[in-house]
Amino acid sequence: MQLTRESLLGLAGRGSRFLVDMVLPPQCPTCDATVTAPGLFCAACFRKAGFILEPCCSRCGSGFSSEDLGGSERACSGCREAPPPWRQARAAFTYDEFSRRLVLPLKYADRTENARTLGMHMARAGAGLLRGADLLVPVPLHRRRLCVRRYNQAALLARHVGRASGVPVLVDALARLRSTHSLAASRRQDRAAIVAGAIACRPHRAESLRGRRVVLLDDVLTTGATAGECVQALMAAGAASVDLLVAARAAPASHRN
Repeated sequence: MQLTRESLLGLAGRGSRFLVDMVLPPQCPTCDATVTAPGLFCAACFRKAGFILEPCCSRCGSGFSSEDLGGSERACSGCREAPPPWRQARAAFTYDEFSRRLVLPLKYADRTENARTLGMHMARAGAGLLRGADLLVPVPLHRRRLCVRRYNQAALLARHVGRASGVPVLVDALARLRSTHSLAASRRQDRAAIVAGAIACRPHRAESLRGRRVVLLDDVLTTGATAGECVQALMAAGAASVDLLVAARAAPASHRN
């Protein structure tokens, strides 16, 4: 078993953090340089990070170069033309080379410690959404993919955001009814059809969702096809509203040159 800070803390107990820091000092999550506390970036990586700050689109979380671009609706042109099914969205990072070094190892290389760093920045970026939230709900994985990966990265992110914000997490509110192939290799226009009808609320969780203000959590927002299916399922179960909070936002097609 690979020795990590998390596994060593688990063996030694949380009260032994000082000793753990001596054996395995905290490292920058993107370059492994020594830092003062777990989850922090070193100065060089902090300068490279594509943080999404205000002003940004209130509907999809994309950053604006100028506040005037959002107009009175504070929405990008794409969201004004085709509003997404969720109410508001926020993202911690632009999905670029820097954030991929956090997201992709979390999803595919068992770097579950990256969920702590991403969750910390998601809680910062989504503070306004979280203040009015009743529940956090992660985007679900199909059981087949969950067996292979052994964890749902969205659920890990939700737990860390929940700890930071104090908002309860309903980790199994949604279920994937069928397995779909990875959307990463699919054309943008095909993604909605691929996931259509693939996600539903678990019947025994419907009462917990009814009348609640829900924040849906995921790692990356690209076209919004998967998130849109989740929102429809949550609203059908009686949720009062659904907002979206993600670790990273891919540049919408309308923002690309």
